[in-house]
Amino acid sequence: MLNGSESLATFILLTAVIAILFWGYNRAKAFGRLGILAWLQSIALMSPWLLFFGLFTVGIYLNLVGILFLLLASIAVYIWLGKQLRAEGQEALLQQKAAERIKKEAEISETLPPIVDSDELNNDIASEVLPIPQEDLADLKGIFGIDTFFATETIPYQDGAIFKGNLRGEAEMAYSKMSQKLTATFDDKYRLFLVESPEARPVVVILPKTNDPQTTTLPQKNLALILFIGTILTSLEASSLLQGFDLFSDFGRYSEAVPLSLGLWAVLIAHEIGHRIVANHYKIRLSIPFFLPSWQIGSFGTITRFESLLPNRTALFDIAFAGPAAAGIISLILLVTGLTISHPGSMFQLPTEFFRASILVGTLAKVILGSALETAVVDINPLVIIGWLGLVITALNLLPAGKLDGGRIVHAIYGRKTGRRSTLATLIILGIVALFNPVNPIPLYWAVLILFLQRDLERPVQNELTEPDDSRAAWALLALFLSLATLIPLSASLAGRIGLGS
Repeated sequence: MLNGSESLATFILLTAVIAILFWGYNRAKAFGRLGILAWLQSIALMSPWLLFFGLFTVGIYLNLVGILFLLLASIAVYIWLGKQLRAEGQEALLQQKAAERIKKEAEISETLPPIVDSDELNNDIASEVLPIPQEDLADLKGIFGIDTFFATETIPYQDGAIFKGNLRGEAEMAYSKMSQKLTATFDDKYRLFLVESPEARPVVVILPKTNDPQTTTLPQKNLALILFIGTILTSLEASSLLQGFDLFSDFGRYSEAVPLSLGLWAVLIAHEIGHRIVANHYKIRLSIPFFLPSWQIGSFGTITRFESLLPNRTALFDIAFAGPAAAGIISLILLVTGLTISHPGSMFQLPTEFFRASILVGTLAKVILGSALETAVVDINPLVIIGWLGLVITALNLLPAGKLDGGRIVHAIYGRKTGRRSTLATLIILGIVALFNPVNPIPLYWAVLILFLQRDLERPVQNELTEPDDSRAAWALLALFLSLATLIPLSASLAGRIGLGS
């Protein structure tokens, strides 16, 4: 039987999986058969891991052949469902819905007062003391149209203005047309944002170029350099402690800590390269990385700012997802390779209880090492340590909060309202974990980091209304699920039942 503390982790993971599936279903059913098919695609993508961990909890674990079979089967089902989606004529259905929406809004707009003439508009705007010059406001009227956005009210906002009204047609097409007209009229002077108001209505926000994100200042660059040097030291120190000595007490042995430290840096660099390759594809500038040193695991990853406006939520997702994907894949390869080549006499000796610290790592170790984990101590290859640390760092950065990669992913897929809620929920959970597990300082560290540095969401993208496609939503669910599986430990009774530990 599981005691209360041991069953808590299993309960949290099960609840999270059910909540994710239920959330996806509720979002999908509004779109009828097409939505359900897209939701089933996300299930197909997650099903190998759900089956794997589900079987594992009852004491049944698969070998590598079984895992590969599950992955291939899920890919085949995913492709088949994609063909069904295309067969349903998704594009035709979307066009039909757009036409119906235009017709409905046209009927509503007939009940609204007509747009005032130029003189009235100029007088009303002048009385509100808008920061945009009056002559520019007159030209700004020209970017709107009956096929894009029906403007009915102008409100001052920061150094620009908010235009309330009715969106005509699909958000992506309307944004593209208005943005092109704005550029043709004003060149690079103003920026256009199509966002949702607090009343859940589409609004257009016009801001001058001077409100664009600022580049990294010299003091910030100096801080980044200090953090970079600090992370080098902490990665060497963590590597030395893993090998049984303290670097600062015995610095002459620094060369022994270098290989493990380089492996950790390979994961960190892969994370940054992933972000930057995709950012370059979208022509988005990123700041230099601010590394986060850690005495416990060498580094907690990096903080990277956007120095350009993001065009849409798809770009936000792709850039945020690319870093953890690159680092996670490399870490997983290192972990599996290290477990595969581990043998009696390998460099590291770990108590098997260590593998209970992660559902993902513990299950993979049991599948690959088998009965070797039934002893008190197991010999492992150093690649296991590097891969494990890389997975932990990646999982921490995938926490669904603020400007962390996970927070950006939730913002991109589910919108700003859900992003704020997930940030609050993450802080509460980290606080509870830190309270009941004071020995482990990592949850408290991340709660403080998020609260003071990363709790705010990214600024709105220029087209905030158009959501990423369903395949990206499926990858987001998979990433968040694997992050939980990495951070949540196995219960002692379950680990004992499957033979993980003496």
